[in-house]
Amino acid sequence: MIKSSSNSAINAKDVKVDVHYLTRVEGHGNIVVDVKDGKLTKCEFQVIESPRFFESMLVGRPIWEAQHLTSRICGICACGHSLASVKAGEDALGIKPSDQTVTLRKLLLYSEMMDSHILHMYILVAPDLLGVKSIMPLIKTDKPVVEMALRMKRMSDYAGEVLAGRHIHPISYVIGGLTQVPSKEGLEKLYKMMLDARKDTDETVKIFKRLKFPEFQRPTQYMSLTSNEEYAMYEGDLVVNGKSHTKVKYYKQLFTETVVEYSRAKIATINNKPYAVGALSRFNNNSDKLHKKAKNVASELGLKAPCHNPYLNTVAQLVEWVHCLEESIAIMEKLVKDGIEEKKVITASWPKRSEIGKIKYKPNTGIACVEVPRGSLFHEYTIDETGHITHANCVIPTNQNMGNLEEDMRKLVPELLGKKTQEEITLDLEMLARSYDPCISCSTHLLDVKFV
Repeated sequence: MIKSSSNSAINAKDVKVDVHYLTRVEGHGNIVVDVKDGKLTKCEFQVIESPRFFESMLVGRPIWEAQHLTSRICGICACGHSLASVKAGEDALGIKPSDQTVTLRKLLLYSEMMDSHILHMYILVAPDLLGVKSIMPLIKTDKPVVEMALRMKRMSDYAGEVLAGRHIHPISYVIGGLTQVPSKEGLEKLYKMMLDARKDTDETVKIFKRLKFPEFQRPTQYMSLTSNEEYAMYEGDLVVNGKSHTKVKYYKQLFTETVVEYSRAKIATINNKPYAVGALSRFNNNSDKLHKKAKNVASELGLKAPCHNPYLNTVAQLVEWVHCLEESIAIMEKLVKDGIEEKKVITASWPKRSEIGKIKYKPNTGIACVEVPRGSLFHEYTIDETGHITHANCVIPTNQNMGNLEEDMRKLVPELLGKKTQEEITLDLEMLARSYDPCISCSTHLLDVKFV
């Protein structure tokens, strides 16, 4: 638990928090809070990254190239972007992948979920809960734990290498299927690493059970994919607080994105109110579909749905880690035993380079959504009769969370005034932002770009 500062609580009438370049998050973001005469006059999470123009880069490119470009949006969720892109391309082209292809895609998505979650839990959040500035001091005081965290991450990294050629910017997952089947040797090694990870997972649960998270409650709208068959990550309908199911293709009718002056990330709302996406949202909407072992871990950690404490998003990530590990092991058991039927996964729809632009297609729009570590990710492409993209839109989880984070900050700050020091308030706000696991660089998108 973080130790309180020896300074007395600050005067509640005038407070100014100005955090430039929030640490232990991906990208650059500022927290600006101003309290004057006891009134909160300014409360902003500013995304200050330069705009990125991936949607514009896609325009004029063949739909077959989209997943290789969009996987560059993020080095952490590269597989998730690739899968969302592939699904949107298949939707536009009317291509249906085989069941075994879908199973392999789910396995890849699970591995990325585990990779990102373990990074966030141990490297980005744990230092706050242990009262240190980074993981570096823990190398001296808790070296076995750090080694365990890196071992768990290495397992999920290796899964990307085996399944997709490499974890960062995957190669082999394309529209229609795969370009290369994972090797038998690689699958067998990965299966063993996953079985070994069970022991480290149990130890991680014990560690996080001892940590104390800040007490804070703010009910909000929780959006995620949902499915009657499984804990939805790869496919399903959109749901808000367990109700109002919406087909993914109608996502623009569900939420709205707007631009704000102080941030290069858009703010998203549902019915003019902010909402949250990510592990806690998925847990709140789908906890009854979790693997039995993950349910037991949630119970052991005291996590119950609905949970309205955003700091516990990290606990929900640990529950999802257990779910993804157990689901992955079940898939791997079958793959190692029965192998992969190459004819069912190697794509036959991929055109030769010389044919791109010559084959005629029906102009169409494809839309897809997958759950990535930080929440619901959307890709949308419109193609012309040559299969080239004429319009593209990517909606990133982090910018969907920005409005909700600011609302959390607006509620939290008055609760801390007069009770905590300036340093403690600043730390609580930083921890709140980090709990969302923001991927700030990914969130900076402009859709319509005109060069004059």
